[in-house]
Amino acid sequence: MSSKFLYLHGFASSPQSAKAAYLCDRFAQIGLSLCVPDLNQGDFSHLTITRQLHQVVTLLPPLPASVTVLGSSLGGLTAAWLGQNYQQIQRLVLLAPAFEFLTHWLPRLGTAQLQQWQTDRYLQTYHYGENCLLPLNYNFVLDATQYRETEISRPLPTLILHGIHDEVIPVQSSRNFARHRPWVHLIELDSDHALANLLPEIWDIIKAFCQLSGK
Repeated sequence: MSSKFLYLHGFASSPQSAKAAYLCDRFAQIGLSLCVPDLNQGDFSHLTITRQLHQVVTLLPPLPASVTVLGSSLGGLTAAWLGQNYQQIQRLVLLAPAFEFLTHWLPRLGTAQLQQWQTDRYLQTYHYGENCLLPLNYNFVLDATQYRETEISRPLPTLILHGIHDEVIPVQSSRNFARHRPWVHLIELDSDHALANLLPEIWDIIKAFCQLSGK
């Protein structure tokens, strides 16, 4: 049975992110390919979780192929929903997944800015991959409201790595997700949302969880 590995980058990020580049290099060193699609699709302004799901589904091989999906932040949330709905996906690795993210993100905007976003339809949002502000359509929020992780129930081997100092998505969100799902293994790390200070340790954990051999 063939295996495929996918990595889904985070919100306002890109396939050139530090984590994506690092993991691609590590996979290559053990003779494996890590597919990293560009979830921006050249049109960040009209990004939605639904669009991400539709894009990644086109990359899934037919059964009985086995796919492991790694996802960071919003890419982690997307990965979790893919695992819920597609039997090819047999394993998940979620890095600071964006569970409950609207609960954490929208209040930081403030009521006035949120109302302005609804009125104007676009919000200037900093894109780390492009190093500039880009407009994001309010449909991003409307679409996201339908993805409630409380409905994710497929018992799929799942590893979550989450920093205890995460300033974007509190680790409590991953604790809440793991609490009543015995197939989820949560490892809390001494790091923030980027997890950048622990990449070699993270690779060792991923390699063991995915039963990868090599360096």
